[in-house]
Amino acid sequence: MPRPEEAGENIETGTVGNDGAKHGPREIWNEEHDSQWIAIEPPSGLRTGSHTHCLDSGPPSFTDSQFDIIVRRQRLRPRDGGGRKMTALPSRFLHLSNDFEFAGWGSLMRMTLTEDDRKEGESRLQEIRRQSVLGQFTASALAGNAVLGSVFYALPAVVVVSSVYSPISLFIATLVLFLWRPIMEELGSALPLSGAPYTYILNVSSKSFALVGAALLILDFTSTSVVSAAIAASYLSGEGKLPLPEYILAILVLLVFTIISLSGVKESARIALVVLIFHMGTMTVLIISSCVYWGKTGSQQLRDNWSSGKNSSSSVAHEIFNGVCLGMLGLTGFECIPSHIGRIKKGYLPLVLRNLHIPAIAMNTAIMLLVLAVVPLETVLQGSNVLSVLAQMMAGKWLRVWIVFDAFIVLCGGVLTGILSACELLEQLALHRVLPNLFLRAMPKTQSLYVSVLSFTVFSLVLYVSAGASLNVISQMFSLVWLTVMSLFPLTLLLLKFNRGRIARSSHTPLAVIVVAVLVSIAVFAGNIAVNPATAGYFSAYFLGIVLVFTATQNKVHLLRWVYWMYDQYPYLHSSKLTRTWGTKLIDLMTSLRRQPVCILVKSDEVNHLFHMILYVSKNEETSCVKIVYFYEGEAGIPSELEANARILDEAFPEITVDLIIVNAPFDPPNVIALSHRLQIPTSLMFMTCPGFYFPHSIAELGTRIISI
Repeated sequence: MPRPEEAGENIETGTVGNDGAKHGPREIWNEEHDSQWIAIEPPSGLRTGSHTHCLDSGPPSFTDSQFDIIVRRQRLRPRDGGGRKMTALPSRFLHLSNDFEFAGWGSLMRMTLTEDDRKEGESRLQEIRRQSVLGQFTASALAGNAVLGSVFYALPAVVVVSSVYSPISLFIATLVLFLWRPIMEELGSALPLSGAPYTYILNVSSKSFALVGAALLILDFTSTSVVSAAIAASYLSGEGKLPLPEYILAILVLLVFTIISLSGVKESARIALVVLIFHMGTMTVLIISSCVYWGKTGSQQLRDNWSSGKNSSSSVAHEIFNGVCLGMLGLTGFECIPSHIGRIKKGYLPLVLRNLHIPAIAMNTAIMLLVLAVVPLETVLQGSNVLSVLAQMMAGKWLRVWIVFDAFIVLCGGVLTGILSACELLEQLALHRVLPNLFLRAMPKTQSLYVSVLSFTVFSLVLYVSAGASLNVISQMFSLVWLTVMSLFPLTLLLLKFNRGRIARSSHTPLAVIVVAVLVSIAVFAGNIAVNPATAGYFSAYFLGIVLVFTATQNKVHLLRWVYWMYDQYPYLHSSKLTRTWGTKLIDLMTSLRRQPVCILVKSDEVNHLFHMILYVSKNEETSCVKIVYFYEGEAGIPSELEANARILDEAFPEITVDLIIVNAPFDPPNVIALSHRLQIPTSLMFMTCPGFYFPHSIAELGTRIISI
């Protein structure tokens, strides 16, 4: 069969009848109409003389089509190939051409992957598998410093609103995470993709919704780093006068851990593990010392605090609820775990969640109870380095210095958590063309994405400076950001069950648990706003700013089209010496931005299914070229109407060139990666339908995006 670009004619097609004979295609040229007909003959057993239809007279009636030749109308394509698809619809541009909005006609290509392509596919697949380097303890350490280090700032905040009921509030708040653990486990087993929950949402919903999630995550990771650095500096300044202003020290902490993060994920995880072990040892010493001191002095201080802090029975529930709302901040860092799931060894995610959850329950509740049992409530309410005060009362100055040093180190580990989590997200955004490919540049030895690291640090500094270097402002915003991010997990799982219910996963969360998690998120979110309404303002301002940036980067061509339209409205600009080339430059820029092709991997020729997949691309990606790819083994495996339907869709989308590529190879990760190398299209821009429960390959190894049920 000649290739269309060589023959300059329509794609030939054929079908196999019930009688086992293959009936070849016929191309019929109708001279009376500016059109062609792709005719697919029916089985010979269905041909009857009474239903023979003359193709030269035009398309058959509905009745005739049941017994005669099925004809599909196709617009005339240039016989010498190429050309631009045009329509008779009027243009929105009154004075300038709109030819740039139309793409060229698509073509058919039959492809056999070479041995070099296969070797490249195997090589890249092994590289992907080698990225899963984190065991349960190193993976726990990446988020653990943020989770378990939050004891230094969550406890003082809870005491202010919950008083002597703080241990109860913290205990309830940490127990709530039992709702989230099965949700995170199911999402992680179904879609083990780094950059979550952004990547989760991208595979179960639209790209616009995913970018809302990405904006929340960026704000969350930035707040994690900034708050950790600022509180670390605050802890040091609370112990005495420093040679540097507190905000300068916070900035220095950010810069130092930016350098550390450039050593790569694996080395950073080892450093984080050492810090976490030191912190756990320190908290163990503090708890044991406090228990010994409590046993020696008795419970008189606890009774005094209870007497001075308790209120009327009507306000107890309200104080406990407010404490639960702020106590959820003691769990910050859990949302960072799925960001690294692509680097966590298979099956270890539940262990990582357990390793951090159980210590968080014990540590937050026990330390809060010990503080109230030993330290006067008036001192606790001052909120200045509560744990260091507790340490000095237990064992003197040496333990206080130890606690302050531990606070500084573990909070600096929280800075590292935010940076590394953000880098995973920025990498995914660059792979999906939301950010420039510049963000994928890596250091030769450590493979650390230095552009992402440096960009995130700059953004963190901008956020800190724009807040007036105020820890109070950043902390207030952080509470709502974290709660909103945590609400994304149950919402995403609901979408996964509804839109991608066929995908395989190792666990299944009851629907009631998901609904309760959503309701808890709403209640705690509202509670935080009720405690401090100003938090909603800070949250909204920063969140909307990031959403606008992501919306602009995702819709670059659309925005440029508006600029071109405004340029079209002023004809005198078209002839001015300074501005007459603007139109051409805008067209060139829009064309270059839409030049990156994408692939849709199909397994059938159903035209409605193909239509919805291309419609998804049209709505979510800025491209003028879609390649429909079908993998097959043996000629009999090619669907009979795939070529004809591809051409119908090529006409249905005049702004997109729809090519059909038929690949003689099995559908598996090595061949998908090999095709990606051959076409120079990253697997992140290859889309597929939702795989079934018995699909033998990992979504993470394919690297493709799921866009339909």
